[in-house]
Amino acid sequence: MSYVEELFSLKGKRALVTGGASGIGHMAATALVHAGAHVMIASRRGEECEATAEELNALDAAGSAEGFAGDVGTEEGVNALAKAVGERGDKLHILFNNAGVSWGERLESFPYSAWARVMSVNVTGLFHLTRQLLPQLQAAATDADPARIINLGSVMGSQPVAEGAYSYTASKAAVHHLTRTLADEFTEKRITVNAFAPGPFQSRMTAFATGSDEKAAKVGARVPLGRIGQPDDIAGATLYLCSRAGAYVTGAILPIDGGQSVQHGIRLFRD
Repeated sequence: MSYVEELFSLKGKRALVTGGASGIGHMAATALVHAGAHVMIASRRGEECEATAEELNALDAAGSAEGFAGDVGTEEGVNALAKAVGERGDKLHILFNNAGVSWGERLESFPYSAWARVMSVNVTGLFHLTRQLLPQLQAAATDADPARIINLGSVMGSQPVAEGAYSYTASKAAVHHLTRTLADEFTEKRITVNAFAPGPFQSRMTAFATGSDEKAAKVGARVPLGRIGQPDDIAGATLYLCSRAGAYVTGAILPIDGGQSVQHGIRLFRD
């Protein structure tokens, strides 16, 4: 194994990716399998998770996958998912809290129930699943090789952009702050906690805006780097934070957004 392969290898590691059957979760799960990890993929759509695992197992990859149903939107669902993970092994090296939902509505008619639903999945479920899986994460952690947690935030949690998705932006800002809070607390447990803050990627959630090449190009034209995100953008960031290469990084909110996090319209002296 070359130096670079060893630096980014995840051979023998066990990972859980929530919401891993589509979108960014699927991109991350694919990268983890290619790097040699055994990846558990869980979402409310259990059959899709099983199909995704079959797809990944058919790759010429060093790792493997299994898929099953898991819902982080309720207390019962979190308890059941944590139990299912525990039944599959005593150690969990990587937790990718990717599962999320959104809701778009005019401010005047934004539903109370929609706000509660988004928060329950994106923040509450993320927190309690992480809390329940701490024993397995700690069992996998060492001084030289911490266990890893990646939370899925958003550029919308960093920039004051709502576009009708008020609960989503608030939930992602909460994810960013919770990431830093847990990163501070978990250092003594030898667990790193970081978050992705992605810009636009093709996914089920963004299909209304990126579901075709034409739509994706239109959205990408508004991004400073001139395109929407691609699977390799998520794959590279995932492997960095989960491998030996990223073992000394914790509390980071990593912008994977083509420059949107530093985009602004202020021009004091240039014009």
